[in-house]
Amino acid sequence: MNPSEQFVEHGISQQNLKRTSCKAVLTLAYQSLGVVYGDLSTSPLYVYKTTFSGKLSLHENDEEIYGVLSFIFWTFTLIALFKYVFIVMSADDNGEGGTFALYSLLCRHARLSILPNQQFTDEKLSAYATEISAETLQSSALMLFFENNPRFRKGLLIFVLLGTCMAIGDGVITPAISVLSAVSGVQLKISGLHENYVIIISCIILVGLFSLQRYGTHRVAFLFAPVVSAWLLCISGVGIYNIFRWNPQIFHAFSPVYMLKFLRSTGIEGWISLGGVVLSITGVETMFADVGHFSALSIKMAFTFLVYPCLILAYMGEAAFLSKHHEDIQRSFYKAIPEAVFWPVFIVATFASVVGSQAVISATFSIISQSCALNCFPRVKVIHTSSKIYGQIYIPEVNWLLMCLCLAITIGLRDTNKMGHAYGLAVTTVMFVTTCLMALVMVIVWKQRITIAILFMVFFGSVELLYISASICKVPEGGWIPIVLSMIVMGVMYIWNYGTMKKHQFDVENKVSMNRILSLGPCLGMVRVPGIGLIYTNLVSGVPAIFGHFVTNLPAFHQVVVFVCVKSVQVPYVSENERFLIGRVGPKEYGMFRCIVRYGYKDLQQENYNFENRLVSGILQFIETEEETCLRTRESSPDIRKLIAEDLGAPEDTFTISYHVEGLLPSSCDFQVESGNGNVLLENSLHKDESMQILKAKESGVAYILGHSYARAKKSSSIFKKFAIDIVFTFLSNNCREPDVVLNVPHTSLLEVGMIYYV
Repeated sequence: MNPSEQFVEHGISQQNLKRTSCKAVLTLAYQSLGVVYGDLSTSPLYVYKTTFSGKLSLHENDEEIYGVLSFIFWTFTLIALFKYVFIVMSADDNGEGGTFALYSLLCRHARLSILPNQQFTDEKLSAYATEISAETLQSSALMLFFENNPRFRKGLLIFVLLGTCMAIGDGVITPAISVLSAVSGVQLKISGLHENYVIIISCIILVGLFSLQRYGTHRVAFLFAPVVSAWLLCISGVGIYNIFRWNPQIFHAFSPVYMLKFLRSTGIEGWISLGGVVLSITGVETMFADVGHFSALSIKMAFTFLVYPCLILAYMGEAAFLSKHHEDIQRSFYKAIPEAVFWPVFIVATFASVVGSQAVISATFSIISQSCALNCFPRVKVIHTSSKIYGQIYIPEVNWLLMCLCLAITIGLRDTNKMGHAYGLAVTTVMFVTTCLMALVMVIVWKQRITIAILFMVFFGSVELLYISASICKVPEGGWIPIVLSMIVMGVMYIWNYGTMKKHQFDVENKVSMNRILSLGPCLGMVRVPGIGLIYTNLVSGVPAIFGHFVTNLPAFHQVVVFVCVKSVQVPYVSENERFLIGRVGPKEYGMFRCIVRYGYKDLQQENYNFENRLVSGILQFIETEEETCLRTRESSPDIRKLIAEDLGAPEDTFTISYHVEGLLPSSCDFQVESGNGNVLLENSLHKDESMQILKAKESGVAYILGHSYARAKKSSSIFKKFAIDIVFTFLSNNCREPDVVLNVPHTSLLEVGMIYYV
């Protein structure tokens, strides 16, 4: 029975169902105004001001004004409407958008991921499912190219990190330029107000904005949509007024001919001024990144039917005003507001700038959280600010760092024109990264012909490269800010990723041999005391080196040993019933198990439930279904068994196969192959006795054992590598969030084991 039939059966007619669906979409579209479009809708505050901030002068024929409006209209239409709304937003990853979502799609379809501990069983996750479609010759060739060239895979990661770092730079510049642009309008009415007071008021608003972050956006979100709605209606109304009063013929600027006339008459100065035009589409990347909070249809509706026409009318109205008031070019936005409504519009503008800043700050928190999950950023404290709305998070360290940077930019530059130059370079770089990733998605994921992907990248990429080239010319005038910020953040990301990958490589190379464990016997060469020992490791197979330290140096260990591996997979979310993989390590009498805890890159890696109880429950459930699982394993084809065995890296005498048993926890079964006749030894009894032993061990107490690794560069390493590992990576490791805090481990039951590894 389909969902529609179910509603009809419960007394809801098909017509009412459509009304309910339409109402839900319209509600989401309205709510998206406050979260998604705050940044985009405040662009009119500074676009014309920044565009004409250089040596570009206005002539009596108004060709420059018409040309700039023509560039704004076609840039807004081609990039925001056609590229993002009609094309890019279709490439969501299980409903999630943004740079990491595109990269995740490519990783799953082309196996580009450089994350360690990826397993065959991860591809069985419901969120991992890929559309079954025949590979084309071109998609196969492209995937084979990346598979055979690890350097290009690493280069793609660096390219993605570049876009991510520029987006973080966007989060630093947006609050500063938005708030300062809104507040500076008060100088028109209070002419004696010194610039220093405008800076102080802006800084106070910024401090208040960042101080409110810890309460979460959901507490003030009910104000966001009405503020942005009122703002859009205000600027569109003012735009219509200015069109009819000052220049009703301004719509002629929609002709692309005016763009050519503009470039021909202004030359290099006109080309450089395009760095201000691109500010009209700041926020389009946020529109794509926030798809997961609403829906693609609701965001498309809000943009197409409200945001797009309102902003076009606002830009037209300001251009119409400028055509008659050339002298007011640096104050055109507030000068164009009729006297009777100036103060209401000013107040709404101030609130709208705060809302726009909020959207970018929240997006920065999400980016940092995703980077942590993908081993590309040091561990930080992530707090859920809403128990009802998943994904609304707050990161204290990042919040205060952003505030300090925003204040430094506001006080240091003191000029929205210079901020605009920095802003333009950050925005265009992120958009170009998205264009390149979309071209790969078209070929690898959508199986389109490579010619279509090339046409897409050439058409949109050439437009974006034009704006990037114009923004680069503004590097000395403020454009250096996003470059420096992105280089610092990208350096931190790359060094952290490199160090963690080397740590994983060290763990893999120094695993304890299973033959050594088996040779020690069921007691492992020491006294087994009541209790459960949870050994946290980065390995999904094998015995970690820290356990070898216990076997060698300690006289006793717990009766039940569980190797716990917490890892990330290339999906946004992992459902609760698929989060755990439970398996057995060695024969039953050894009392050793493995638990793999899987998270998506947007999951919060901190359990909100009792981890100990859930883990024990999962082990008991595994024991009960172990016999059935092993019987299934015997009936499976040898090819599948061999494939999964290789995937898990199991030794020759054992291997693990995972199933999803009746919608419960995925269960694993290790069994030993007897040499000589190859018969499989299965134990069919003592399930209840083993379960009782585990429950008694749980009552005796649970201990957490974590490895504390220290990285050191080899003596033969270069100076650069020694600086990166011995200084930068060590500093980040010592000052980031400790693993026990991230994993919510009780300190009274924690035992850390120190190890040094050389890279």
